Amino acid sequence: MTPLVDTHQHLVYPDVAGYGWTAGIPALADNAFPLEVYQELAEGSVGATIFMETGVDDADYQAEARFVAERAKQPSSRIVGLIASCRPETDEGYEAWLDECGDLNVVGFRRILHVMPDELSQSESFRRNVREIGRRDLVFDMCFLASQLPIALELAKACDNTSLVLNHCGVPDIAGAGLDPWRAHISKLGALPNVTCKLSGILAYCAPGEASLDTIRPYVDHVLATFGADRIVWGSDWPVVNLANGLPDWLTVTRKILDGLSEDEAARIAGENARRVYKVA
Repeated sequence: MTPLVDTHQHLVYPDVAGYGWTAGIPALADNAFPLEVYQELAEGSVGATIFMETGVDDADYQAEARFVAERAKQPSSRIVGLIASCRPETDEGYEAWLDECGDLNVVGFRRILHVMPDELSQSESFRRNVREIGRRDLVFDMCFLASQLPIALELAKACDNTSLVLNHCGVPDIAGAGLDPWRAHISKLGALPNVTCKLSGILAYCAPGEASLDTIRPYVDHVLATFGADRIVWGSDWPVVNLANGLPDWLTVTRKILDGLSEDEAARIAGENARRVYKVA
């Protein structure tokens, strides 16, 4: 059984940063989700992780990256790289932050966009700054709602020098049986060679009590058919996965998905693609 490379490991340390977005989510609010708990849950299944910025309050996103970078220096952390938060919509201090991140083992950046106005990523300055990430041979993770996928397509075309990773399979509305037009938008994104899809998060989009492989199967199958085994990476989305059935269940579902593929295809999705896309050992 090939160990997974988790490209979407969140960690929550309330004494380090604020997590205002968790307010009103009982499974997450006012709780710590430290590295040690993740490792206990993932033991035997995950061989390495890439930390994903956790949407901390604006004042704290740089402190979060610095803190996790220190934790990652410990070999026992198994954190092989960081995806840090950034603000491409703001020129002031932007490149200085990218420069500092060169010393923090940052392999990519993300600006959460699914809770932001659509026009944020449509400005030329935003796109120019994303292209700067590509110029540095780093990755930009895209997090859009299914309704925003046409905007994601515009961004991907405008930043064709940059390796882009679409988070959570484009956030399909699984609870609302939203296969279409999500399916058509995913096909258009999959036609762009600079876009990779992240198999993560989708159990949380199921209706309460319906989070299962059978429920997500049509969405997973379309992603597999569209991006193929060469352009899909895997992520736990822990601890947000607790909004479904938790990490152990997602690991079980993941293994069932991979067991339906050839050994070579499964190995690529499990970890080989992550190492190539994010350039980690």
